[in-house]
Amino acid sequence: MAAPGIERLLAAKEIVVVCGAGGVGKTTTAAALATVAAADLGAKVLVLTVDPARRLASAMGLEALGNTETRVGGQAFAAAGLEPRGQLWAAMLDTKQSWDELVRRHAPDAATRDAILANPLYRNVTGKFVHSHDYIAMERLYELHSSGTYDLIVVDTPPTRHAIDFLEAPERMAEFFSSRLLRWLLVPYRSRLVNVASRPFYQIADRALGSAFLADVAEFFILFQSMYKGFVARARAVERVLEDRRTSFVVVTTLEAAPAQEAGRFVEVLAGKHLHLGAVVLNRVLPAGLLDGDATAAARELRARSRELGNALAGLDDPPGPPELVGRVLAELGESFLNFAVVAKREAEQRAELEVDPALVTTVPSLDTDVFDLAGLARLGQALRR
Repeated sequence: MAAPGIERLLAAKEIVVVCGAGGVGKTTTAAALATVAAADLGAKVLVLTVDPARRLASAMGLEALGNTETRVGGQAFAAAGLEPRGQLWAAMLDTKQSWDELVRRHAPDAATRDAILANPLYRNVTGKFVHSHDYIAMERLYELHSSGTYDLIVVDTPPTRHAIDFLEAPERMAEFFSSRLLRWLLVPYRSRLVNVASRPFYQIADRALGSAFLADVAEFFILFQSMYKGFVARARAVERVLEDRRTSFVVVTTLEAAPAQEAGRFVEVLAGKHLHLGAVVLNRVLPAGLLDGDATAAARELRARSRELGNALAGLDDPPGPPELVGRVLAELGESFLNFAVVAKREAEQRAELEVDPALVTTVPSLDTDVFDLAGLARLGQALRR
């Protein structure tokens, strides 16, 4: 069964955010959706990965991905037997470069810009600060969307829990830069007056970390706070883009217990935030025929009568092999079918527990080969549309 709206979703939306637990095929699904939109719908499409795993470039025939968008060449499409009606571009978030661009864009003046970029803690703070990667990813998405360069941006997010951080990063960053903790840290560096209660803390901190270190920290955040209004305004703008009906979310999962539960939780988060759920992709699902009662009965019969059937096949003019060997193979076939039927039943139970509108669900079977190139992405894209 397929969600009838996958192609319509890609045609109607400007941003599609692909989310899911690790190992469920999220990155591949994002790339396949972008490939379908570029090849068949004639759109100019960018697939943007904020997932640290660098699997996307090789699948699209690119040597590497970076902050600057790279177009997937015509040769890659030709090698896959495709004649694209549109254009396919790809990029991967470079956290440091994106922060540099953010500072240059929002600094109130050249002096503040240069002071921030020259601050010795700048690289460490922006690279390792909690939510730094998530926040700058949202900034980058907003910037790309606002440029109007692309008809559609498909975003490949980190695994689910981090994807939730991705959604909440603008608000959390804004809260941090207006927090009481940060204001308390900066007080003695904004004024030469340090009250009696706070003096012991700063004396201990100076001895433990060095006054130069604390001064660098304070200078960095004082400078950064000069961009606070820009941060808050941008955070609100990003939130409006995510809430806009032109943005939709696709949740990818397998029907194993843990990923399916993660998917269910994320669907609830989207509903709670009033964000649009466009589709739930159930990936690598076993064939529905495994749930057929007559097929299960036949598999049991095959297993039970394997020796008898092996002897019968040995009587053919061109028997497949010795009776004992044929019987053993038939028994294994029956046993394998029954084992897969058990897994298929568990998958059906997990699917029922997802509590998602069936019209939003598309099922993708396990493919015969791994997806490692543009042709594989196109095959997966067609499977998503069926």
